[in-house]
Amino acid sequence: MENRITQLFGIKYPIIAGGMVWCSGWRLASAVSNVGGLGLLGAGSMHPETLEYHIDQMKSATDKPWGVNLPLMYPGIDEVIDLIVRKGVKIVFTSAGSPKKYTQRFHDAGIKVVHVVSSCKFAAKCEEAGVDAVVAEGFEAGGHNGREELTTMTLVPQVRQATSLPLIAAGGIGSGQAMLAAMALGAEGVQIGTLFALSRESSASEEFKRYCTGIPEDGTMLILKKIAPTRMVKNQLFQRVAEAENRGAEADELREIMGAKASKRGIFEGDVENGELEIGQIASVVREILPVAEIFDNLMNQYRQAKQSLIDA
Repeated sequence: MENRITQLFGIKYPIIAGGMVWCSGWRLASAVSNVGGLGLLGAGSMHPETLEYHIDQMKSATDKPWGVNLPLMYPGIDEVIDLIVRKGVKIVFTSAGSPKKYTQRFHDAGIKVVHVVSSCKFAAKCEEAGVDAVVAEGFEAGGHNGREELTTMTLVPQVRQATSLPLIAAGGIGSGQAMLAAMALGAEGVQIGTLFALSRESSASEEFKRYCTGIPEDGTMLILKKIAPTRMVKNQLFQRVAEAENRGAEADELREIMGAKASKRGIFEGDVENGELEIGQIASVVREILPVAEIFDNLMNQYRQAKQSLIDA
């Protein structure tokens, strides 16, 4: 499956694991890289010293390409970028901000830069900023989302028209069939979060994984639009926030309801009712906690079978 994405990163399959908070530690990222994809460390939930530890562990766990996912709203961003450069990281995925400020700094250090976008407008700005590729993420994805609420299948073909950059699709991709559909619409690779967040190698708590493998198809929803739109599981915390939003609560009250470290409480510590559970819509089809290698085998078998069925049709 050689294309611009596999060539850009030096990987076997154009499959990238999302760098998810509280899920994407070195065990998950190295497992994905070792089977031919691109593993990402989720820097968004790591203090600099923790990120440094995971980078060191990655270097011991794999000799394959890997990278770091870095939200640009990260506190002390300059310190983290200095760390990434000093440790010799070769690939950085950025999000939640403009890539213009930091892309040249990464390029000067020999680092490839990919930015996550939720609209054609931002994709065009990425091309102006000189990034190496873009991720078009639909609002089916778990966690923080764009305000445009565009679905992946709507967003990808429009971003394909808006930019000539290598394009990765994300949001709601949980099968080889979905991977083929995204590539038919113009993507050259996929970024998958939910399947890997619920894998054995994910650093999320077992309570979070078990809970998310039991949710129904309508078990998540976009909420917190007065702060930052976020896809969450409909647990007790979600219901309290939803009730407050429905009566017109302002952002400060919503933050108070969420409380401190809500995603850590839910995803990492396993408080599945009072913590923030970020997961994508596609979680409703995940019913087993599988190892990364088996997830990859399933994806590629489904992709090949779906492609062949179209040829035979």
